[in-house]
Amino acid sequence: MNRPTTLTLGPIGQPKLSRDGRTMVVSIPISLRRSGGRKRVVAPATAEAWAPPTPQVDNTLVKALVRAHRWRNMLETNMFASVRELARAERINESYLCRILRLTLLSPALTEAILNGLQPERLDLARLSKSIPIEWQQQGQLLGIEAD
Repeated sequence: MNRPTTLTLGPIGQPKLSRDGRTMVVSIPISLRRSGGRKRVVAPATAEAWAPPTPQVDNTLVKALVRAHRWRNMLETNMFASVRELARAERINESYLCRILRLTLLSPALTEAILNGLQPERLDLARLSKSIPIEWQQQGQLLGIEAD
C-alpha cells in the first residue's frame, strides 16, 4: 500500500533581519505531502485560515459614477446644450451636477476598484466630490490605488 509521505519544513518564527540589514528572513511552517503522485502544500492544522477581504460595493459611489457617465454622454451627444440646461432637465442643482461630472475623470484603475467594491475604506462620495488631481498617477497616490 502506498502511504502519503509528509515533509514538514520550518518552525513558526518571527521575521529576522540579516546581518547586513538588507534581507528579511521569514519562516513559514508548511507540509509537503505526496498523495497520488501529486505534491500538495498543506498549512498546519493550528494555522488560521486566510481569505482575501470580501468586496464591499458602495452603491452610492457606483450610482454617482453611472450618473456622471450618463450625463457626460448626454452633453457630448448634444442632447443638452449646457450643464445648466441638463441640470434643469434632471431637476438637480447645477453645482452638484458639476461635482458628479468630475467623476468621469477618475483613472480606470480607480473606477474599476469602485465598481468591484475594492476601493479603500476611507474613500466615499464626499471625498471624491472634493478637488482631486486630474492626473491618474496622482489620484492613485492620493487615494491609495495603483494607476494604469
